[in-house]
Amino acid sequence: MASGAQLIGQDILETLEMHTCLEPVRIIQSGYPNIEGTTILEKRQFVTKHLDHLRTRLICEPRGSRAMYGVIPVKPDLPNADMAVLFMHNEGYSTMCGHAVIALGRYAIDYGIVPAVAPETKVNIQCPCGLVTVFVEYSEGKSGRARFISVPSYIFSQDSQIELPGYGVIHYDIAYGGAFYAVALVTQFGLDLKTSGYEALRSAAASLTELLRKTIKLQHTDSDLAFLYGTILIDENDNTEEICNNFVVFGDAQVDRSPCGSGTTARIAIQFYKHNLKLGQQRMFTGPSGGKFIAQAVKEESIGAGKNGIIVEVSGHGYYSGMCRFSHESDDPFCDGKLMD
Repeated sequence: MASGAQLIGQDILETLEMHTCLEPVRIIQSGYPNIEGTTILEKRQFVTKHLDHLRTRLICEPRGSRAMYGVIPVKPDLPNADMAVLFMHNEGYSTMCGHAVIALGRYAIDYGIVPAVAPETKVNIQCPCGLVTVFVEYSEGKSGRARFISVPSYIFSQDSQIELPGYGVIHYDIAYGGAFYAVALVTQFGLDLKTSGYEALRSAAASLTELLRKTIKLQHTDSDLAFLYGTILIDENDNTEEICNNFVVFGDAQVDRSPCGSGTTARIAIQFYKHNLKLGQQRMFTGPSGGKFIAQAVKEESIGAGKNGIIVEVSGHGYYSGMCRFSHESDDPFCDGKLMD
């Protein structure tokens, strides 16, 4: 009989499991190799080039799924950052993730990265898009709901249109909320966010993302951030007091279970610059799980070249769901994972 150490395999990776509105947050605790690079974007380039097998091992089956989302803590290079993180998903590495930073705010307090202060603790998290500040409620020894202030958001392309095979002419905006999203009214696809099937919605959004990635050239001061992350299918509630519904598809047709923090940030920018929202006016957003974020435009800020962006606050609640120890065996043909659906 083999010993327990032999049975468990090699290269143990330990993770802390959280979720925000059912969207996973798998935080690497130990076992990851050294990540080289002076800046956070250099570190992102390094993991993409040299450690991507660990992303697929942790995100894809059998240890994860198409819906899994992960966080790699790294050493910050900004002096006022309390921690820095890389985000990973089924296709690669994103530049911003609101649902994750909501959870990471609690994690930073509960795991001693930042001393807890009542009634609210400030946590500065360096993301690939820049510094994101999270404020976490803290009372009677327990962390709770969090709100984050993201990097300036703006509309990149407004009221554009494209012929999408199988759907016809689709009108869309592209907005930046730490990542770039195409935003399109779901009824244009002959679909409804409440009654249409999950796969039909996913296919429609993924189709628009795929076409726009081939035809639209995005611009950002950091070229590593100049890519279309995904598409948000929305309802017609932008200029009402009703809840705004998001169906966000990013990466390789990965559906965000939450309202999507960076996607919500992008939507607030669109609402503000289309005069459907005023500074300080709160809006509620919901995602496929039914979980909710509350967001508002806080202030305008220069983003250079004579243009302004909007600073957005998004709030939600992250929860702990467990801890994991992952291993692999050297002769396992699927040790680095695979997506099946």
